[in-house]
Amino acid sequence: MPKREVDPDDGLQVDVVGPWATEKHERLRKYIDAYRSARAMFLPPKGTGGAAYIDLFSGPGRSMRDDTGQIIDGSPLVAYREALRSGTRFSDSHFNDIDLTNVDALKKRIAGLGGSANFYNEGAETAVDRVVYALNPAGLHFAFLDPYNLENLPFSIIEKLARLPRMDMLIHVSVFDLQRNLRRYLQDGRILDAFMPGWQSAIDPHRSDHAIRTDLLHHWLGLIRALGTTPADGIELVSATRGQRLYWLVFVSAHALGRKLWNDIRNVNVQDRLL
Repeated sequence: MPKREVDPDDGLQVDVVGPWATEKHERLRKYIDAYRSARAMFLPPKGTGGAAYIDLFSGPGRSMRDDTGQIIDGSPLVAYREALRSGTRFSDSHFNDIDLTNVDALKKRIAGLGGSANFYNEGAETAVDRVVYALNPAGLHFAFLDPYNLENLPFSIIEKLARLPRMDMLIHVSVFDLQRNLRRYLQDGRILDAFMPGWQSAIDPHRSDHAIRTDLLHHWLGLIRALGTTPADGIELVSATRGQRLYWLVFVSAHALGRKLWNDIRNVNVQDRLL
């Protein structure tokens, strides 16, 4: 779990993040802006299906960069502000965090911006059921999935969201976690069983760690395709300032337009690309 500090401006807690969080959030911001016209087609007066934003690992809404001490918006506030700026707000937002203090801080911050949302204080695997139930299946929805490790993102979450015919997802996959704990995960199996069912058939344990990680990612992407939705071409590999690999950023959409928009805006600060 991240360290905790307090934002001197509002007295509420913040998470402590690395400088790469700014790059991740810039991609989120750009995508929310890029698909504003598509979103508008599902909002009055053009449509009634709605366009919801979902963040199952929302945090408190503000973060502190560990390199500079700068306070920055977290993903919920990035999404809220950009939708507002674009002139095409989300019809509703769903924020979840397992830490009640985070939820309370985010509630106050969203209210302070004049907004409202649906808030949950549960494990993501439980909250997703309530979120999916609340969404209009005729809408165009967008989920940002940004857990700290693989254990918190069982494949069932992606599977349930993908049941909605127009669900775009931007998913953070912690390559740092997979790299650091690969052999333990292979030996125990339970975390990989939940994160990517059937992974045993996808790997040769005698191959190098790098090759195994690549094979596991391809297997995970194959599971997503089997749901009837498609990862965009090009998976962003984001690294720390000293080259340490941190996470893959994977965009998933059932529609070609969503993947095209992502491919148009994903190059924020290209470091590496896996596919």
